[in-house]
Amino acid sequence: MTDTAGAGTFVLPAIERIVYGQAAAHVVPKEAERLGGERVFLMVSGTMNRTTDEVAKLRAALGKRYAGTFDTMPPHTPREAVLDAANQARAAEADLLVTFGGGSLTDGGKMVRLALQHGVTDVDGFDAFRTRVNADGSRTIPKLEAPRMQQIAVPTTLSAGEFHARAGCTDTRRNAKHSFRHAQLIPGVIVLDPAPTIHTPLWVWLSTGIRCLDHAVEGACSPSSNPASDGNFLAAISLLAQGLPRVKADPADLDARLECQLAMWLATSGRMAAVDMGASHAIGHALGGVCGVPHGYTSCVALPHVLRYNHSANAGRQAKVAVAMGHPGEEAADVVSAFIGALGLPRRLAEVDVTRARFKEIAEHVMHDEWLHTNPRRIDSIAQVMEILEAAV
Repeated sequence: MTDTAGAGTFVLPAIERIVYGQAAAHVVPKEAERLGGERVFLMVSGTMNRTTDEVAKLRAALGKRYAGTFDTMPPHTPREAVLDAANQARAAEADLLVTFGGGSLTDGGKMVRLALQHGVTDVDGFDAFRTRVNADGSRTIPKLEAPRMQQIAVPTTLSAGEFHARAGCTDTRRNAKHSFRHAQLIPGVIVLDPAPTIHTPLWVWLSTGIRCLDHAVEGACSPSSNPASDGNFLAAISLLAQGLPRVKADPADLDARLECQLAMWLATSGRMAAVDMGASHAIGHALGGVCGVPHGYTSCVALPHVLRYNHSANAGRQAKVAVAMGHPGEEAADVVSAFIGALGLPRRLAEVDVTRARFKEIAEHVMHDEWLHTNPRRIDSIAQVMEILEAAV
């Protein structure tokens, strides 16, 4: 970790408010009224909509403000589904979007707002707006118009997309997940209600908890971190180290679930100073886009192996991670791996049906990911990415 404050810039995200520990059905209508939303369009988890009463409670609470529901967003937010949702929102004359579900829905909401703002009507139309990573690791970010439509996000996983001014969206023709950025893409209101998360499959909650841990660990281990960010990252790691096992032991423990949600907030707050992520995130994006590995599982199978690969470059930072997880003096990679295993989650690529036959394709996609080029240990070649994949096989 850095010993002095150094120099840097904190950029506060365009989030108006975060409401936590309160019922979504109580908060969302009030926020819709405050924001002037008269035609509220819901993008929700299909399972949540069809097998629980959580969405029905929200619709009822919105009353005459309710304008429609979209509940068929697949994992990794494919462009085709975004267009479908955008067409439905347009037909409903929506003026406010509420996303209620996991990270794919949150990103889907951002992408729908982008599509409506820019009149995107086919899958090719998104290409003009995606971030491109150049060979030297620099980014070309197109200038976008700020979406006029606002978004309220009610997350039911711990992926933390609600706290980022970027969206991931998959081009299924290329098996590539692309990034789209604008400061105003971030939801203006985030509602952290632990009660609906009981309906989230336990493996999804726990694995996206490791995704959240990935944000905090790669942030704490980043050479671009700083004392203020470190405090957020390490607090998040500590909360997750305690909260996730408690939820596994008792899925009805709402206090533990809220602690995990607060950890998600802390982990993303640490990134306000433009703290870079590393190869675990880059590999995770490729595993999702190329192989369809569930969002949380990507971190489960990548993070421990990336930590081992990076140890020579940031051993001191990794030591702080082990302390935050309650295992001072141990290797962070071993601590994280054991933690993932104790939660009953996969730690090897073979466990998520990724074979060596896909490694070259995965590595080629990783080389074009923005976070590969900010990894603490420099990675310049496909061979280096393949080395990490081989260690994770």
